Amino acid sequence: MSNSIRFSRRRFLGQIGTAAAVAPFFTRHLLSAPPSGIVRHASFGAAGMAGADIGELTSNKFVKLVAVADVDLNRTADIRKNFPDTRIYQDWRELLDKEAKNLDSVNVSTPDHMHAPIGMSALQLGKAVYGQKPLTHDIYETRRLTEMAREKKVPTQMGIQIHSTREYRLAVKLIQDGIIGKVKRVHTFSNKKWGDNSPRPDRSDPVPTGFDWNLWLGVMADRPFIGGGYYHPSNWRKRLDFGTGTFGDMGCHIYDPVFKALALTAPLSVRSEGPTPGEYNWGINAIIHYTFPGTAYTAGDTVQVTWYDGDARPPEEVKALLEGDDVPGQGSILIGTKGVMLLPHIASPQLYPDAQYRDFKAPEVETANHWTQFAEAVRDNGKPWANWDYAGPLTEAVLLGGVATRFPNITLDWDAPNLRFPNVVDANAFVKRRYRAGWEVKGL
Repeated sequence: MSNSIRFSRRRFLGQIGTAAAVAPFFTRHLLSAPPSGIVRHASFGAAGMAGADIGELTSNKFVKLVAVADVDLNRTADIRKNFPDTRIYQDWRELLDKEAKNLDSVNVSTPDHMHAPIGMSALQLGKAVYGQKPLTHDIYETRRLTEMAREKKVPTQMGIQIHSTREYRLAVKLIQDGIIGKVKRVHTFSNKKWGDNSPRPDRSDPVPTGFDWNLWLGVMADRPFIGGGYYHPSNWRKRLDFGTGTFGDMGCHIYDPVFKALALTAPLSVRSEGPTPGEYNWGINAIIHYTFPGTAYTAGDTVQVTWYDGDARPPEEVKALLEGDDVPGQGSILIGTKGVMLLPHIASPQLYPDAQYRDFKAPEVETANHWTQFAEAVRDNGKPWANWDYAGPLTEAVLLGGVATRFPNITLDWDAPNLRFPNVVDANAFVKRRYRAGWEVKGL
């Protein structure tokens, strides 16, 4: 690539940075919202992503952390140190039972399999919910939480924080402004490997002091505890019963700007051409093709979006559209009738061919702190950008990919209104699962 082309791309990115610098940090609605008192908040989860959510939410002086629940009391040290007045529980059900009258909002930042039970229980008490991605472990759960949030009329937000940043919001605006024309094809990818090709260890390890394995299992069937980080605190993402693989973990992030920019709805079909999961674990190197109905921003009656993870990547002819630039580890390539957009995760969009866009001036975009936006909405009953009317359908679409990997090289037609696969009856068993006895949750 010539120096002049490299320079022009730098100038384009510089223009993006300038636009962001003059954009308001919060939306006008949030700036003008009158103060309405303290937001009394509880967190389900104390460390890891939960710790990050707590830190971001309580950076707002009007948010008070009232209570925290974590099945591993060893992970509550920072809470005890930084929030000495906060009440700590090990059982999330006890927290809701004892603290419901003291709460306005919660964040659910647990392993995926407990998102729906906790989120639904909080919604039924009328609490605003910040739910980590994916919204739930299974498609049926997502639909029910979306419906309940709508029924209760409480603010909700999913933890796809990049949704509120200038990088993704600018990409959405450029697509909807027609800068690369109508979109013909999309390729999305992540080099993460939240899967495991090895068998599950055949052993039972002692449960660490302060960790309640039964509470951690929650709605899932009992089984021996395996130590060494096999499940807790993060490798649960690789396990079929508890996580949603690379696609569930990163798909909600990376599909988000594509879903938003193209105004996508439920897909018509999904097809996996990658490896199947094992008996207990998700696979690696997935390739999943979605066919969505066309929209005002697409070139045809349908548009295909393909996901790749692990070592899988878009084909060489797609990479060639980037004019010698490297394909980032994670992101999307959107191919339009006039040009191409590369949207790295997380960086500013780049447009190709470079010569065509070297003098392009990027528009200004609004941006917001994703967590503050939620907290402000709790104060004035507003509607955050990643509310569940948006994030629910996004999550449903993403979770369809996991089901498809169980039926390789078969196109699964999707009947979204009825939450079923009409042409592959066996696939319907993975839309909704049964909770273990004693852990049933009303509404799920």
